[in-house]
Amino acid sequence: MKGFYFITDEHLSRRGLFHDVEDALKAGVKIVQYRNKALSTAEMFQEAAKLRKLCRRITFLINDRIDLALAVGADGVHLGQDDLPIQAARKILGKNKIIGLTVHSLAEAKLAFKKGANYLGVSPIFSTRTKLDAGKPVGCSLISKIKEKIDLPIVAVGGINLFNAKTVIYSGADCVAVISAVLAKKSVSAEIKKFQRLFL
Repeated sequence: MKGFYFITDEHLSRRGLFHDVEDALKAGVKIVQYRNKALSTAEMFQEAAKLRKLCRRITFLINDRIDLALAVGADGVHLGQDDLPIQAARKILGKNKIIGLTVHSLAEAKLAFKKGANYLGVSPIFSTRTKLDAGKPVGCSLISKIKEKIDLPIVAVGGINLFNAKTVIYSGADCVAVISAVLAKKSVSAEIKKFQRLFL
């Protein structure tokens, strides 16, 4: 797990969800997370099923919705602290699916590791407007603290852009998830490539 972690966002998209994902794939992205809280379950299923086909050669995850992940054959889910607990999710998904969990502290990270998370989403690193309930920034120092204590891949999320991404990576992040700083640009693919080069 290394490089740019792509999260969909139809509200910020300029050309539409499927164009964005196709551009991300052209830029060499290996992980796509489908996130959409505005649609009905039926509409989300249709989108997720189409995305699963697009992302058949990479890791495809669904945000929050374990039922959708199973229904479309996704590789796993990304859960928040208020979603179904990891152990319950694991019972439903089975041992081979990926479960990522968002954490905001070292204590939450340790518990996630103990419960069987496959990777950690550390969030928000900086202030962000993309997710209104993201909470206070945790800073790059939390990435370093978690990396010292826990052997799990870290996806850094929240307020990351080309000016601060290098610091985030140097702090120990294995992946960066950038939404508004990429989707708001003319070429999603070109922007992602700029982030990808930071990992070389």
